[in-house]
Amino acid sequence: MEPYTPEKLPPKKIDWEEHVPLISRANRALARYDGVLLGIINPQILLSPLATHEAVLSSRIEGTQASLEDVLEYEAQVGYEGKVGYEAGGDRMGHPRDHPRIDDIHEVINYRKAMRAAVDEMNERTLTVNMICDIHRILLAGVRGESRAPGEIRRIQNYIAPPGTPIERAIFVPPTPPMLMDALSDWEIYLQRDEKDPLVKDSLVQLAILKAQFELIHPFLDGNGRIGRMLVPLILYGKKIISSPNFYISDYLERNRDVYYERLLAISRDGDWNGWIGFFLQAVAEQAELNSRKARAILALYDDMKVSVPEITGSKYSIQAIDAIFSRPIFNAREFSKISAIPRESAAKMLKELRSKEILEILTEGKGQRPNTYIFAKLIEITRVDAL
Repeated sequence: MEPYTPEKLPPKKIDWEEHVPLISRANRALARYDGVLLGIINPQILLSPLATHEAVLSSRIEGTQASLEDVLEYEAQVGYEGKVGYEAGGDRMGHPRDHPRIDDIHEVINYRKAMRAAVDEMNERTLTVNMICDIHRILLAGVRGESRAPGEIRRIQNYIAPPGTPIERAIFVPPTPPMLMDALSDWEIYLQRDEKDPLVKDSLVQLAILKAQFELIHPFLDGNGRIGRMLVPLILYGKKIISSPNFYISDYLERNRDVYYERLLAISRDGDWNGWIGFFLQAVAEQAELNSRKARAILALYDDMKVSVPEITGSKYSIQAIDAIFSRPIFNAREFSKISAIPRESAAKMLKELRSKEILEILTEGKGQRPNTYIFAKLIEITRVDAL
């Protein structure tokens, strides 16, 4: 199989008339979703479980098995991205060694760290290939792929195929290393174009092209798919299509994984950009609609809790408690006091009262020095569901 040769962007054979209905639907759905985001005072708190779920699903497309509950329960044990220390039985990243899906959990946590770092950077400067290299370095730090040149554009040929398959029978062969810098330069130039540019007729089609071309260029030895999926909310945010980088597309892509890969391959195999663009616009439209429903459901639950928690506890710390359990819907009693900044005795009393009214449930009973682990199941249920 010959390596893919990226064409100059934008592709010349886009059937704009074919895409008009989906362009309209996707843009309307995104506008409605952004209206919901603008109504959330602190989306980074309320939508935190959705961000973790996105990291879980994007990593799952690459073969990890960790669930949302695995990640949140694990963090409840060690503290939010906390460390227990190698000498205390932790691994070299400072996490317990005995979790059954520890490697997968690390990958999910790194995904979330990389996203946060990217957003922080984009508040200071525009997205570039160099910034993407920095994000990639965080993504692969200390996890599977750490030996595969994190943050560096690959210098060797790679290909996608089942283990042991020779390159001649590969599913996909990305561009050769000498092609990469020109391809990435062209990609970045197209990224920087805006809607005033005649080469950009619609920002969502531009995004579809950018995402696909990045994954087909395959600039890294590992992690290309995850970086490609991160680019969706980052570009939407960078181009001010949405007001915060809280867009979660991996849900749709994971449920339609076979079509996702086939549409990408059809570009390299047949030059079928229109098939990919149609698929991507459908993904954005459906996911924006689902994201809106989830965000509204979370906001409604938050508003309900602002009434019920003060009634149940009579505590002046009610809002702090609510924010804590929305940002961390699985937590242990000790961590709850820290993340909420509520004095330990008051925190313990509130947890007991919230459990008695079935707001919270005990996920695992504490033993010895280990405290109870609690779950806010209503929020987890909203986060995980793929239809509302």
